[in-house]
Amino acid sequence: MHYSPVALHIPDNFLSLVVSLICWAITAATLAVAVSRTNKSLGEKQVPLMGIMAAFIFAAQMLNFPVAGGTSGHLLGGALAAIVLGPWSAMLVMTAVIAVQALLFQDGGLVVMGANILNMGLITAVIGYGLYRGAANSSRGTKLAVAGVAAWLSVMAGALATSLQLWLSGTSALQTVVIAMLSVHALIGIGEALITVAALAFIFQTRPDLLDETASAKGGRGWVAAGVVLSLAVVLLSPLASAFPDGLERVAENAGFIELAQASPYEIIPDYTVPFLGETALSTIVAGMIGALVVLGISIMAGKLLQRKA
Repeated sequence: MHYSPVALHIPDNFLSLVVSLICWAITAATLAVAVSRTNKSLGEKQVPLMGIMAAFIFAAQMLNFPVAGGTSGHLLGGALAAIVLGPWSAMLVMTAVIAVQALLFQDGGLVVMGANILNMGLITAVIGYGLYRGAANSSRGTKLAVAGVAAWLSVMAGALATSLQLWLSGTSALQTVVIAMLSVHALIGIGEALITVAALAFIFQTRPDLLDETASAKGGRGWVAAGVVLSLAVVLLSPLASAFPDGLERVAENAGFIELAQASPYEIIPDYTVPFLGETALSTIVAGMIGALVVLGISIMAGKLLQRKA
């Protein structure tokens, strides 16, 4: 049984070297600004939030849900992270998640990692935060509705960006890939919207101060532990994830360019399968826990390094 979540993760050789390098340049420049802005604004009590959000998004991305036509999708999380953390911190968290997925789990190519971070981490954060900020003074219900729309649009924007990169790389005809990608991700985006709204509604109910930009978010040890436990609990559900191909994989199969995908030059925990445990449910759970804890640690360490010195 195949448990691997592969969403919008582009494998190597789907994009040309020129397009990949351009995406890396845009991503690197944007992350440099994100580091600078986060360094000036990140408080000590916000650091655990980055770690918990990273762990939750990593875990949630393992839960592929079926959509129409034998295709699956899963949460991207960029909009949710940006609404909770702010856009700059969210970009760093999403970068940590996507980088760990590529480097540790061989999920997404190394040459195209800049494109994957751009599509799933940067664009989604900008759209999610930008639209949500427009409802800052609105009622809770309106905020949730706007967050849902923003989450859906963030998925569509990521899919459109991926489509344009595939076209510019000569991998697929523009009309073919745009129509196919946007059609399937319009459905996947509904799942993204529902999960984002559900998560925000939970936060509004339990910790509304986390969504109040005028308040100083506090992260006590008990709350941090609860967040970690919740993330690991989500991982326990990962064997139930849909085994259908994800949106990009389905489009690549239908459009005839799936064979271009190039395997990683090395393997550590390939396809979220721990080698000595084989392709079993336990293997997927263990892999997910390893990933969630790694991104938790990386995000917290990055947050501490970026804190403004007193």
